[in-house]
Amino acid sequence: MRQRRLKVGGREGIYHCMTRTVNGELLFKNREKEMLRKMVHQVADFCGVQVLTFCIMSNHFHVLLRVPSVAVVSDVELMRRYKVLYLKPSKYQEASVESMHYQLQAGGEAAEAIRRKLLARMGDVSEYMKGVKQRFSVWYNRSHQRYGTLWAERFKSVLVEGQGNPLQTMAAYIDLNPVRAGLVEDPKDYRFCGYAEAVAGVVEAKKGLIHIWNDHGVKRIDSALRAHRLLIFGKNASDAGLSEMTRKLALKILDQEDAQLPKAVMLRCRVRYFTDGAILGSAEFVRGFTRVWQMERGRKHPPKVNAIRGSDWGDLAVIQALRRQVFG
Repeated sequence: MRQRRLKVGGREGIYHCMTRTVNGELLFKNREKEMLRKMVHQVADFCGVQVLTFCIMSNHFHVLLRVPSVAVVSDVELMRRYKVLYLKPSKYQEASVESMHYQLQAGGEAAEAIRRKLLARMGDVSEYMKGVKQRFSVWYNRSHQRYGTLWAERFKSVLVEGQGNPLQTMAAYIDLNPVRAGLVEDPKDYRFCGYAEAVAGVVEAKKGLIHIWNDHGVKRIDSALRAHRLLIFGKNASDAGLSEMTRKLALKILDQEDAQLPKAVMLRCRVRYFTDGAILGSAEFVRGFTRVWQMERGRKHPPKVNAIRGSDWGDLAVIQALRRQVFG
């Protein structure tokens, strides 16, 4: 096969993406969660992006996604990625793959058209989420003799500073979803999240966690797991249980002006900064994107950089000033 190489890529960065079912219906049991888990990883391989961590719940899912800088993709790699989408292909799909293989070998306008069509779906967070949601919707509707829309509004996304406290805090927040929902006391016991996969020794999950803690000089998974567990549980990192402070009491304290709680407690509350803050990072990082954010939305004035409240988050800021209930 001719080794034609083309560039592929969208806006590089790390994104926290979240999407919910229509009306927040609790549609996913273990079978559905397992299929969605597979598709989260499958489409990431096709798109050439990396899942750093994820969490699949009964009516929504989160994924922390690293979109790399512009890369080149050979025809061999292009075909490998395409086949990833059809691990158990039908006869029609097998014929389609074979036809695509020969057209790429032959070259010409038909080959260029195939490359453009496939590459347009790679290296881009929107295309990734579109791919996961569409493929899962088709599977779910067929499996449940169901018709119509499965997902609610367009997915939410937050651009996350790709190192240090912002990245690590966001990853911990995602991994703690089943704890906040009262499903487990320790996220390692919830099989549908990245932290549990890393603890279980899943290679890609271990790579994701090491990347999250890489700026601490972490090169080994045992070191990454220790660091992540310390962030999740605070000083009680050796304990699997929750803090004695209940979520209800925590929210009552937060109603007071300038109230602060330990980070490990705050991560057990719903914090909208992590899903609706648009950009999360140090004040300097967020400030660097205010102009782009302003232009993309056609705003007359640049947005303010807002420090997030409720705990000692370090130098964490967002671009969206949230006026509705921030904690829940």
